[in-house]
Amino acid sequence: MKRYLAISACLVILVAAFSCRQKPSAETEKEVVEPKQKAAANEIAVTVNGRVVTEGQVEAEIEKVAPLLQPDFLEKNRDRVRKQALDRVIILKLLEEEIEKAKIVATEEEVLEKIREFAAQQNLSLDEFRETLKAGGMNFDEWKQQMRIELGIQYQKLIEAKIGDKLKVTEADANNFYSANIEQFQEIEQVKASHILVRPDPNTDPNEAKAKALAKSRTLLKQIKEGADFAELAKSTGGYPSAPRGGDLGFRPRGYWDPPFEKVAFELKIGQISDIVETQFGYHIIKVTDRKEAGVKPFEQAKGDIIKMLKQQKQGPFITKYIESLKAGAKIVYPPGKEPPLIPDDP
Repeated sequence: MKRYLAISACLVILVAAFSCRQKPSAETEKEVVEPKQKAAANEIAVTVNGRVVTEGQVEAEIEKVAPLLQPDFLEKNRDRVRKQALDRVIILKLLEEEIEKAKIVATEEEVLEKIREFAAQQNLSLDEFRETLKAGGMNFDEWKQQMRIELGIQYQKLIEAKIGDKLKVTEADANNFYSANIEQFQEIEQVKASHILVRPDPNTDPNEAKAKALAKSRTLLKQIKEGADFAELAKSTGGYPSAPRGGDLGFRPRGYWDPPFEKVAFELKIGQISDIVETQFGYHIIKVTDRKEAGVKPFEQAKGDIIKMLKQQKQGPFITKYIESLKAGAKIVYPPGKEPPLIPDDP
């Protein structure tokens, strides 16, 4: 069921999926054109109903998917990747135009609510999510812009306005799906744990570094036993991804953590704190904050997610036709020599 819980407003994913499944025409039996030298960022790649798309914008779209591709694949299939990126940018321009015509806006609270949903899927609050981004060297506002959350919300409102009640999903529909796919709602045992991690200094003698890290861990454990706040100590210790969240690692099943860590975490009771646990990462002090026993997720808890998922499934064909109609009615003009190459089907 988790695969259906991604933010529905993530427009980048939708237009990527759409552009990737476009059927080439019969003319695509021609040879693939050899990749050309990269154009200047300010060069015009295409105009869409008079709106300019630059080579820099297309390149930025390529860079978003590049981490998901093998370097050699990207190098050998540069024309294909660029054509799909260009198609995504064209679709975005057309959607932006429709959103402007309909005067659809997304409020700041709607944007934050979508981000809260995204954070909650990672067992994080909005503030914790901000801190996690910061710890990873990312700016929250830049991330928000890159994810196009606001545009995604506007797009969803546009689609809902076009669809109306045509694709309504009832509670009975959700119940039928739940009953027919009960195996998807099986929940395995999970533990929610926090930890304080002390890593040996990699720049000193290994034995000396381990001894110092172990001594520091013992000092921290003593402070906890004397009443120090676990989360605040985790934050002040720092130097690892979960530190800004007070060491919170969220709910995890067996097989996720390092074996020595997992063994202790699943043996602890809620609220209980471990002794010092050594793993390949360093020395941990573990605190279990919650547990989920194995079982079947009740329908009432699953209902909301099922309804969202069924709506998205029903919307799919409508969205495809809608985008196709926008492209068919648009004036898409390529500068001379900038027409995308004809790419044959994948073997």
